[in-house]
Amino acid sequence: MTDKQTGLDFSMVIASTVHDMKNSLTTVMQTHAQWRERLDDAQRNPPECGVIDYEFARLNGMMVQLLGLYKLGIDQLPLRPDYHEMDDFIEAQLALHQEVLSGRGITASYDVDDFCPLGFFDRELLGSLVANIMINAIRFARSAIHISVREEEGQLLLTINDDGPGYRPELLTLQPDFVQGIDAVSGSTGLGLYFASQIAARHQRNSVQGRIELTNGGDLGGGCFILYLP
Repeated sequence: MTDKQTGLDFSMVIASTVHDMKNSLTTVMQTHAQWRERLDDAQRNPPECGVIDYEFARLNGMMVQLLGLYKLGIDQLPLRPDYHEMDDFIEAQLALHQEVLSGRGITASYDVDDFCPLGFFDRELLGSLVANIMINAIRFARSAIHISVREEEGQLLLTINDDGPGYRPELLTLQPDFVQGIDAVSGSTGLGLYFASQIAARHQRNSVQGRIELTNGGDLGGGCFILYLP
């Protein structure tokens, strides 16, 4: 008997399960943070905690992606764009990852061009996108990550650059069909990039669609993720 015959929507089952897993992970993360607060300073931040914090953030990000892709598939991912101060937005994103950054000895910096202090976007969706790219950058960065915001030909460009080895050449050649870059053996972030491209594409103004681009080099010489928003 098939899922269709039994009336079982397997994708909905997976989405529901992932939602429950995300709630459980949130509880574990909160409990872990409370436990660390009870430790003395010498025990509070061993190297192992950096690994735990990073994997917590990575798991949470993957679950957000899966739930987001499910909602995209059933056309239930709402877009609520508004004007937001870019300084405030980026500072909030860096604050969310501060423990992970500190635990891995990575310095994060940013700059916003004076000519584009505001961006027009869905803060929650774009926050999910930036969080995903940040986790990927943290994974490969050696010691530094830099975020920059500027304007180019009427579009807002948000760039996330790291000093790691850069994106794999084959991933660069797959643009913009990032879903083909998923590689279970290498742990490729193809799915995350596909999710990012879908969020970017939902931002449209004056017949111009948002998009993402990957390059290597940039200010820090490693991977360079660029988000274009109309």
